[in-house]
Amino acid sequence: MSERGKLITLEGVDGAGKSTHLVHVVEQLRAHGHEVMVTREPGGTPLAERLREMLIRDPMDPLAETLLLFAARADHVARVMRPALEAGKWVVCDRFTDATAAYQGAGKGVAAELIERLAEAAHPGLAPDRTLVFDCGFEIARERLAASGKPLDRFEREDRAFFERVRGAYLARARAEPARIRVIDASGDLAAIRKMIDASLPRG
Repeated sequence: MSERGKLITLEGVDGAGKSTHLVHVVEQLRAHGHEVMVTREPGGTPLAERLREMLIRDPMDPLAETLLLFAARADHVARVMRPALEAGKWVVCDRFTDATAAYQGAGKGVAAELIERLAEAAHPGLAPDRTLVFDCGFEIARERLAASGKPLDRFEREDRAFFERVRGAYLARARAEPARIRVIDASGDLAAIRKMIDASLPRG
């Protein structure tokens, strides 16, 4: 029977460069001999991708938003993530439940206790083995989003106050769970960021 794989999640405020560094994370893990599967949230299954389109496009009540996120997550975990982990693969996921706690919880006021209960229902017994939180200030994040040239989704268009609540929540979670969460200073140059990433990844 295969040894269970590890779940590595990438988190952070919009514009911190999280998705940019995902390729490097995957390359490093594969270089250490791991079979790696890459996925994202919301998304990862046909149902979850359809829900993602709604979540990114359509304004909605924060509670409805949270429930849809966990519906997508439950399908993703059951159909994709757990089978891959049980087969011994390492799963790298662009966002997971920490994002819901930061964005819908701290950002929009959904109760932390409700998010915790929904997490236990959607992915009982499953938590990331390592989480990298890419962190930078508001101005840097906005400059990077503007430079991307892509239309901003409704989360990326949120104001500074929302950004600071989300960022603060990520940093608070990192302080509360230092064994799992590593904060990556994403404001520096590429070489420095990659050095921090390499030092923060588990190897086996």
